[in-house]
Amino acid sequence: MNPKIVIVDYGAGNLRSVEKAFERLGYPAVVSGEPDILLNADGVILPGVGSSGSAMAALEKRGLVGPLVDKAEGGTPFFGVCLGLQLLMNGSDEDSRPCLGLFPGWVRRIPSELKVPHMGWNQVHIKQEHPVFSGVDNNSYFYFVHSYYTDPADDTVIVGSTDYGINFCSVLASGNLIATQFHPEKSGEIGLKLYENFVRMMILKEALG
Repeated sequence: MNPKIVIVDYGAGNLRSVEKAFERLGYPAVVSGEPDILLNADGVILPGVGSSGSAMAALEKRGLVGPLVDKAEGGTPFFGVCLGLQLLMNGSDEDSRPCLGLFPGWVRRIPSELKVPHMGWNQVHIKQEHPVFSGVDNNSYFYFVHSYYTDPADDTVIVGSTDYGINFCSVLASGNLIATQFHPEKSGEIGLKLYENFVRMMILKEALG
C-alpha cells in the first residue's frame, strides 16, 4: 500500500529535503499547495522555516487554513515540523497574527541570554511513549534550528522535551497529530525512522478503516 502523503507547500522552504526523506523510505510524497489535493491526503506533513506571521499569511492566501484544520480535526495522520509545530498553537510572540489554534498554548522566544537561534544537535527526552518513536532510544540526538519554542497549555500533550538553558517542548502529540521542533529530515537515519513510523501509522489507520 502506498498512502497519499502530502507535504504542504506554502512557500516556506525546506520542502525538497522533506520530500527526499520520504523518497528514501520508498514512499514518495506529493508537494502541493492545492487545497483539493490536501483534502484527499492520507497523511499530511506541515514543514516550515521562517516566521509564524508570514507563514499564516501564506496559508490564508492559498486557501489552506480550512483544509489543514479539517484534516487535523478529522483524524488524518498529521506531522508538523519546526515552524509546523509552532503553527499549531494559538499564537506566537513573533507576530500578532493568530496561528491555527489546534492546541491551546503559545510560542515564546528563547531567552536572549541564551545563544539564539538554537542550532545544531541536541537530545530529546521522551516523556511518554508514542508510535512515532517506536525503536528510537530515549535521549537520542536530533537536529534543531529555531529561535522560538512551544509552550502548550496542557502538559499532557508533551511527548518529548529538550534542555537548552531552558527545558522546552520538542515533541507534541495528541491523537492523530504529532509535531517536532527539530527537523527529522536533517537528523540522519534516526530522523528517517520517525517518518517511517509515521507512514506505518497511516497504513495501520487505512487497514483499520
